[in-house]
Amino acid sequence: MAKKIEPLLTVNDLDLMPDDGNRYEIIEGELFVSRAPSLTHQRIAGNLFADIKIYLRQNPIGEVFTTPGVIFTDFNGVIPDIVYLSNETRDKIASGEKVMGAPEIVIEILSPGLENIKRDRDIKRQLYGKYKVKEYWIIDSENKTVEIYILKDHILELNTLLTDKDLITTPILPGFSCNISDIFKI
Repeated sequence: MAKKIEPLLTVNDLDLMPDDGNRYEIIEGELFVSRAPSLTHQRIAGNLFADIKIYLRQNPIGEVFTTPGVIFTDFNGVIPDIVYLSNETRDKIASGEKVMGAPEIVIEILSPGLENIKRDRDIKRQLYGKYKVKEYWIIDSENKTVEIYILKDHILELNTLLTDKDLITTPILPGFSCNISDIFKI
């Protein structure tokens, strides 16, 4: 007996999903559903967002967003925790209600559960590399670490592993620094 082939979903199908507090994402035509982030997750995101926002007020080189819809193709639409867009990139890919292309930096905070962790560490990292995100930060609240992946030939490779005693910096945000320990203050 032939195996049933499931139809691919598109980002247009996301508009049909219920407004139930879950996050719905489409990656390579497959639907991924995750629960709304915990308060700890949101506090960490808020801390990092605030630090980047303060930096950008003093250095107006771009804009930072929390949980924007990021659409790469009809079959790839995700909701990262934080993204950074330079002014030039923002003007090209974020003139509407969603980001329609690759941000310079994408930041994901790991949610509990093997499926969530695999999605952020593997599936999304491959997706972001494929569409040329320059830097991908994975924040691990359980281990209090930040992994920084850098784009090399369409692959996001681990460049730096930071612990709570380190500072986070990036050439994409010249002069920006943030204590890792401050990100995890709740």
